[in-house]
Amino acid sequence: MNPGTVGERASLASLAINTIRFLAVDAVEQAKSGHPGMPMGMADAAFVLWTRHLRYQPTDPDWPDRDRFVLSAGHGSMLLYALLHLAGYDLPLEELQRFRRLGSRTPGHPERGMTPGVETTTGPLGQGFANGVGMALAARMLAARFNGGAFRPVTHRVFGIVSDGDLMEGVAAEAASLAGHWGLGNLVYLWDDNRITLDGDAAWTFSEDVPKRFEAYGWQVQAVDAYDLDGVDRAIAAAVADTERPSLIATRSHIGYGAPKKQDTHTAHGEPLGAEEARAAKRALGWPEQPTFLIPDEVRALFAERAATLRPEYDAWRRDVEAWRRRDAAGFERWEAMQSRRVPKDVLERLMAEAPTGAGATRAHGAAVLQKAAAAVPSLVGGAADLESSTRTRIADSKPIRRGDFEGRHIQFGVREHGMGAILNGLAADGAFIPFGSSFLVFTDYCRPSIRLSSLMKLQVIWVFTHDSVFLGEDGPTHEPVEHLTALRAIPGLLVVRPADGPETAGAWGLALERREASTLIVLTRQNLPALERAKPLDAATLRRGGYVLDDPAGAKLTLIATGSEVPLAREAAKRLAAEGLPARVVSMPAPQCFLEQEAAYRDAVLPPGSRRVSIEAGSTDYWHRFVGPDGLAIGIDTFGESAPLAEIQEHFGFTPEKVASRVREWARRG
Repeated sequence: MNPGTVGERASLASLAINTIRFLAVDAVEQAKSGHPGMPMGMADAAFVLWTRHLRYQPTDPDWPDRDRFVLSAGHGSMLLYALLHLAGYDLPLEELQRFRRLGSRTPGHPERGMTPGVETTTGPLGQGFANGVGMALAARMLAARFNGGAFRPVTHRVFGIVSDGDLMEGVAAEAASLAGHWGLGNLVYLWDDNRITLDGDAAWTFSEDVPKRFEAYGWQVQAVDAYDLDGVDRAIAAAVADTERPSLIATRSHIGYGAPKKQDTHTAHGEPLGAEEARAAKRALGWPEQPTFLIPDEVRALFAERAATLRPEYDAWRRDVEAWRRRDAAGFERWEAMQSRRVPKDVLERLMAEAPTGAGATRAHGAAVLQKAAAAVPSLVGGAADLESSTRTRIADSKPIRRGDFEGRHIQFGVREHGMGAILNGLAADGAFIPFGSSFLVFTDYCRPSIRLSSLMKLQVIWVFTHDSVFLGEDGPTHEPVEHLTALRAIPGLLVVRPADGPETAGAWGLALERREASTLIVLTRQNLPALERAKPLDAATLRRGGYVLDDPAGAKLTLIATGSEVPLAREAAKRLAAEGLPARVVSMPAPQCFLEQEAAYRDAVLPPGSRRVSIEAGSTDYWHRFVGPDGLAIGIDTFGESAPLAEIQEHFGFTPEKVASRVREWARRG
């Protein structure tokens, strides 16, 4: 059957919807892998959103004032790929045909940076939902800074499709609570209410009244049939019109819509329909069985017309920005600084030149450095998960974000580490902010999915975690991190920095701000540390190398490698060893990942091949065997902590100068 005949048998809207639906079916069948049910069920509602409400510009996917679309139900990725292709983004049909293949731009779940038009990496359910909250918050914060004049450069909204699974995940609940609390009326989600999960009927595990829950959060809630196109249109329009509340539209749908045997079954969720069922679905909906990946000319024309309709608004925005630049150079310069997330090229040098000196907890040093960083980088915003008084992560001269008042730079997330992490990723993905968030290091367990995704997406998110070891003492093992540093260093692309004093803390922040397409995690102490005396001041070039020689006595045959609070401990232990005729080099290693990237000559200069090595870090020893080698000594803690005062903890775990020196002495003599 040719496209013209298809067009005669269905309305143009139905033709377009079935094009979207069967592009997904054909791609999943060809890949022999994927999730056809969600695209089949939500093609109608998505069509309405993309052709009547969403503002985008396919020739400029990064247009700052585009509406953001988040497919939180990332398993339905072919729905998004079909829409992006039809909308005119640089995603050729050949890429849809290579769905889930190595090297394609159509991976199994949407990945930011790989596919034009994909705003955030989704798949782990609930994360996209919370990312969208971060994007909506970013839009409100940006608007508060620049929408005061006749020209309002920030008008974009955030739309998304979320699933039952998204709404079951705790991260979505945390983010939804904040979205309602903040009154993010620029956020609209369509809930794919198909009542099916991967394992079967959603009612087996999900019987709560979702609309009432979201009403309690402070959301506008509506319900609509997913196949009532005008009803969906009206619901989205009503959601957009409510600028004081985020909106959830319960869109009643049928997973695997049109598949005679698999519609409304869990088998339509995560596996291909199968050749016969795919053909039967096409017959049921009046779609040609061949060719596959059919796109009628009328459908291409419809989406081209939508792009043409949107173009004048985009062009007008560009003209207005240029006019703004001419009449308000200072205001436009601030805009450019935000849009480029401008960071001074010498930010590391600047921060280290003004680094705190003297004794103190590195969290206190971090608070001082943060003020300098915020003054130099207007895009820097952030806060804590109800622990700012402990983590010391508040930009001092900034008021907090409040409902209706988004001018500030301080964000209070409440006791919501999981939600905070995903919202930070949304803030970063929106494009104008460099966000930071903080908590205790042990609670990276709650943030880890978001930390991993920030690294996967190459987002410039700065994670600040304090209370970094068992040495926080009386709070006990529930709050004392042990394995966390090793686990975090294992995340590809995430730089973990554990500074030992003020200059190293300044360097940690400088590294984080320099890394424009990567995430950084700064680990700080609660307890006070002495100032490190150095033969010469620590410079930026040395800090960038991740590790350096602090003390190098003549005749040293041992090398003590330490991070953070264990650096002064290593130095004191070395003094005792030297008095016994065992001189030892002391190496501070705030960023071992950076050190491993250095050329061999530098690594050998810091850790001479002939020198016997000892690592000292108050945490799991696994990571350090690559540094000390099979014959080296890794001093650490491979058990859970204890509840006791600091001095007792140090004595119990052997982290006193005397006990460290004793262990090293005995080990050295055995060798």
